[in-house]
Amino acid sequence: MSRHASVPDLVDEFLQSLRVEAGASPLTVSAYRRDLRRLAAFLARRHRSLETARPDDLVAHLGSLQARGLGPRTRARQIAAIRGLYRFARAAGRLADDPGALLESPRMPRRLPRALSRADAQALVEAPGGDGPRGLRDRAILELLYGCGLRASEIVGLRPGDLDLHGQFLVCQGKGARQRLVPIGGEARQALRAYLEHARPALVGPRDPDTLFVNHRGRRLSRQGLWDLVRRHGGRVGLRRAFPHALRHSFASHLLEGGADLRSVQALLGHADIGTTEVYTHLPTDAVRRMYRKFHPRAE
Repeated sequence: MSRHASVPDLVDEFLQSLRVEAGASPLTVSAYRRDLRRLAAFLARRHRSLETARPDDLVAHLGSLQARGLGPRTRARQIAAIRGLYRFARAAGRLADDPGALLESPRMPRRLPRALSRADAQALVEAPGGDGPRGLRDRAILELLYGCGLRASEIVGLRPGDLDLHGQFLVCQGKGARQRLVPIGGEARQALRAYLEHARPALVGPRDPDTLFVNHRGRRLSRQGLWDLVRRHGGRVGLRRAFPHALRHSFASHLLEGGADLRSVQALLGHADIGTTEVYTHLPTDAVRRMYRKFHPRAE
């Protein structure tokens, strides 16, 4: 590593490359920054630094995280941050060797998405009542979550110009700054028109004029605000575990139950790898159960 470049500078350069070149989200960059600070503090207690760390130092650090009870997902993110930093340093000519090259991520438990039933999804989407600005806003948001399968980050990042209600589609910015076109169904279009005509003008403030969904202060709706919104309406209809991704999972699962092919669902969800979408094929849906009972010789 160049003696003229301090370690914090290197970390900042690495995180900047994640933002600009890899399109990492602010949440990922913030988490990586915390992870690398923890590593630097651990190395300092061993009288080493990021630039002088050896492979056994990194293994010891990860062992200490496991001993503290951190789960495999958190440890996997820590490893990704460490490996990313040292690959960046090696590529930039700052280090001759990569001490993180042999680190292996822990095996991740496969989590099956929890989809709502069709009746529960419909009840949640229709939970906002009245014609007030917040009710119209909430109905439009819930319609998009279930009708388009958008992520929470995609919902809060939408702008009015991303909608083409005449063409019946929207443009959203997904992970890795990848854009995709998503069809908008009839119920969602109707809810969006009501929100745009009768609610948004009363809610939007001067500081965020190009934001589609705003909070009661006229500012961009936050991810936390979106989670609270979904949980609140879920509670109104008796759903204890209502959250934005439950509607996205339900969108995908109900499409497959209705006969949609996996590649189409992959495109609609914005998954870069079809392996991510394939998790939905492991769900014991009603359609799969009916097919099994109908065709398998030992089903009864």
